[in-house]
Amino acid sequence: MMRYLLFFFLYTFSVQALPLSTLVDSNRRDALLNQETVMEAQFKNPQPRLIPRYAFVETLVADLMTKTDPTLFVENLYIYKKASRAHLPAWSGAERQALFNRVVSLSSLTGIQYYSNSRKTMRILYESSTVIDGPDTKRPLPDPVYGQPPQSAVLYARQKDLTFGDNVYRYIYYALPEALVFVQQNHTPLTAGIIPAIGKDNLRSVVAVIDAEEHLLIYAGSMAKAASLPGMNQRVGKSFASRTDALFRWFTSQADRAFAEAR
Repeated sequence: MMRYLLFFFLYTFSVQALPLSTLVDSNRRDALLNQETVMEAQFKNPQPRLIPRYAFVETLVADLMTKTDPTLFVENLYIYKKASRAHLPAWSGAERQALFNRVVSLSSLTGIQYYSNSRKTMRILYESSTVIDGPDTKRPLPDPVYGQPPQSAVLYARQKDLTFGDNVYRYIYYALPEALVFVQQNHTPLTAGIIPAIGKDNLRSVVAVIDAEEHLLIYAGSMAKAASLPGMNQRVGKSFASRTDALFRWFTSQADRAFAEAR
């Protein structure tokens, strides 16, 4: 964690939005601006392909790849156009604070829906999502509210979904002047029905929200070491891709509210 806090210290003296053209290449920038899907799914010797040119996230993903040794890696890039009332070119302190508090409001994930590739229909992703005091006691807590985004914060959540059941996850948040980043890690093994899918601590999902002037660039990378069963990598990979789209829709609604609150 100290490595990432060092990045925070270095960036403190250059608070500004980053042009989209410096974060992604021209082809991906044009695809994002045209609302095209930008996604990569890898199931053999995966390596980052869509990661933005942003040192903090590059270092974080490389570190997590080393720890996870994944058998699958699903990446997505999204773009969110700020509301006309937003402070430009860079987000204001109030907008950044409101957005951070919206991102840590894990209870708001309850009831969001995703498209099930196997059933060809929309399904509820999280039947319930609650912040808890720890992985052992699991006592529910209200969503935290911060007067100022902390450099880093750790939350535990109990989340029940229709694919992997009732599980505990660890969330680590990092707040930099021009980015908000969080990592989700499974604290309990994930099963698909009665079939073991992902062992404890073998799933890590990174979401980075980077201030890109009139837009927010969102990078989502989910890596996992899946059980060595025929077709398990592809099954979990498709699930991750659909889940990430659902989380982006959740994020856009949270961002809309954050920019409205910060007026």
